[in-house]
Formats: sequence, C-alpha cells, structure tokens
Amino acid sequence: MTIKEYFSSLFKGLHSLIKGMEVTGKELVTKKVTEQYPENRDTLEISKRFRGTLQFIYDDEGYHKCIACKSCERNCPNGTIQVITKMIDLDNGKKKMVLDKYMYDLGSCTFCDLCVLTCPTQAIEFSNDFEQSVFRREVLLKQLNYLPEKIKPTPAPAAKPAAPAAAKPAAAAVKPAEKEDATKPAAESKPAAPQPESENNENK
Repeated sequence: MTIKEYFSSLFKGLHSLIKGMEVTGKELVTKKVTEQYPENRDTLEISKRFRGTLQFIYDDEGYHKCIACKSCERNCPNGTIQVITKMIDLDNGKKKMVLDKYMYDLGSCTFCDLCVLTCPTQAIEFSNDFEQSVFRREVLLKQLNYLPEKIKPTPAPAAKPAAPAAAKPAAAAVKPAEKEDATKPAAESKPAAPQPESENNENK
C-alpha cells in the first residue's frame, strides 16, 4: 500500500465516523418519548399495519368466507396453518367439502402475511393485538373458527317462466273445399228459359 492510498483510506474512515457521530448527536438532544405501558393501555394506539395474530372474519350473522381451499396452508413457509375439512350432504342431494377446523400455531408464525394475500375470499386477516404472552406453548395453538359452523341454505332453483300462449290467427283457416271454390272463376250465368207462348197467340 502506498502512502497516498493509506491517507485516502484514513480520511474515508474519519468521514464515516463523523457521519455516524452526527446521527448519534441528534438523538442525544431529541426529546424522548416513553410509552407508559400498561398504564396507558386504554389510550395506546397501535398501527393498523402491525401484524399481531391471525384471525377469522365473521359477519353479523356468524358466517365466514372460508371455502377450505387450503391456499393459506400451501403458501405458509413453515406449516403454521392446518386446514381440516369434511364432507357434508346438501339439501339438494349433492355433497360438498366444508371447513371443519382451522388450526393456527401462533408460536411458529413468522407474520409474513402470505396467507392473507393468497386467500381468494379474504376470509382471514391479521389483527394488531400484540398481547399474546402465555406460559405454555400449547396455548399458542388456536382454532380460528371458534363459532359453530353454519352452512348457508342452498338457494332454490329459479322457476322457469311460462311459455307464451300461441297467438291465434287473425282469420279462421279456409277449408280446402272452400279454398278451391274461391280459386275457381265465377260460373257463367245460364240463359233464361223461353217462356211458352200464350194460347191467344196460337189461335191467331
């Protein structure tokens, strides 16, 4: 290494050190903000983008949108999700595969959000609830479909509209005989029969 290269690397090191000390110096004079948790639990604001735990989305009637397609299970990188299905008989006599249990292991979740992004029906989401501390790992294994499973009734097939009545013809059909008579030209009038001469004329 030449003297020029030595002093060049020395000045570069000093420049990076000054930059780092500049950031540290700003933080020394910045006002500190300390969250008084858990005292401020009622007023604590958690960012909506924070991923705390996975949960199901239920509507007001207790239905969810999960169709048990297992897309979330296949896309989970470490097997956190297990979708257990079962077959049921519908009112119309057909069979359908529905969700039985949706098991989620919070202890092994990496919060990558791949399960939510790949869900075709938007049936799951991440909440921002971060208070998930427990004493036993078994408690972290949760069943997300905690409400009793409800199957939406199969809609009845729509009734077919009645066929419109055949339109009646404007005029009655002409009988074949009448049709032929109508096509024939009018018959020529016959000459009147000669009247017999009176007896007076014969005597004359």
